[in-house]
Amino acid sequence: MNKDKEILLALLQAGMWERCPDDISLFRTSDASWSNVFRMARCQTVTGIVYHGLSFLPEELLPPENLLLQWVTAVDGIERKNRKMNHVLAELYAFFRANGLEPVLQKGQGVAALYETPMLRECGDIDFYFPDKNDRKRAIKLVKEHHCVVKSKADDSVCYKWKGVHVEHHGQLLDLSSPCTQKYLKKLEQEAGFDKMSLSLDGSDIEVSIPSPMLNLLLLNTHILKHAFGLGIGLRQLCDMARACYKLEGKFDVDEMKKICNKVGLGKWSMLLNAALVSHVGLSPRDLPYPDIALSTRPLLDIIWNGGNFGQYASDRAGQSQTIFSRKIYTSQSFLRNVKFSCRYAPAEAFWTFMTLLKGQFR
Repeated sequence: MNKDKEILLALLQAGMWERCPDDISLFRTSDASWSNVFRMARCQTVTGIVYHGLSFLPEELLPPENLLLQWVTAVDGIERKNRKMNHVLAELYAFFRANGLEPVLQKGQGVAALYETPMLRECGDIDFYFPDKNDRKRAIKLVKEHHCVVKSKADDSVCYKWKGVHVEHHGQLLDLSSPCTQKYLKKLEQEAGFDKMSLSLDGSDIEVSIPSPMLNLLLLNTHILKHAFGLGIGLRQLCDMARACYKLEGKFDVDEMKKICNKVGLGKWSMLLNAALVSHVGLSPRDLPYPDIALSTRPLLDIIWNGGNFGQYASDRAGQSQTIFSRKIYTSQSFLRNVKFSCRYAPAEAFWTFMTLLKGQFR
């Protein structure tokens, strides 16, 4: 790992856990190096968290003033986007509840609330899960009646824009493709259930439904896995997992978590993810879902550095055509490029993911 990446990870950990970096001498670097750190932070969608890490450095070690100004501007944009996201999320919950529906919030602002500074986490879209199929159909009908253009996706989810914010409704809580695994996880979902969380949205506290602690950690785990299989994954998703592990520690059975991961074929993958959370995001080993750790994080780190957030910055993606067909081809190529990784760490899930992918290409 080169020095610029070391600086990025040191500041990321400082911002995540609100502490001074261990090696201050690391930050005696050139303006060009600081520019590269800023670029990488944006690629990994951790600009706000890394900026927060800068506040723990002595003034004489801060980046040059012109770069700091760019950083402040970028962080202001992140905070404004979060405020808009919170407004839309509050509005959607009011809309669905007025019609007798209770969506479960997946990831997103529910995970942001687990950070020390939620407004500095870069938000993406709003993901809802409706446990009851009839409720899901009714929710789609209501959205269409609200004059939203609803699009179906290959994985049976649907998406639309609500006041400019991308929203998705998912047909399953945990993104695993094996039919046998899905049956087991549905039973687990019914047993573990859902919790309520109070979020400060749009100037007031609003109660939202979220997965129970064990389900939440499994959701974040499998989300990272599926994107690592395909287009790629960035540091922000690891930060989400690390904050969830830290805040939910002691709220689930560790032995049960390990048993579930092994049962659904995530044992080897989870060891790799655990190692990355400790080595690169700074999570304490005592806060891991369970203590098994891989010896090397290199296979996952290569994917992270190669493409950044969901593979958007991969070198082979530059100038890519945006037609539906070209996107499908690129997704297939990405999966094939990572097939050695996926077959090594979750072979059964890799097979069923590929089968699902093939099915989606012909829709």
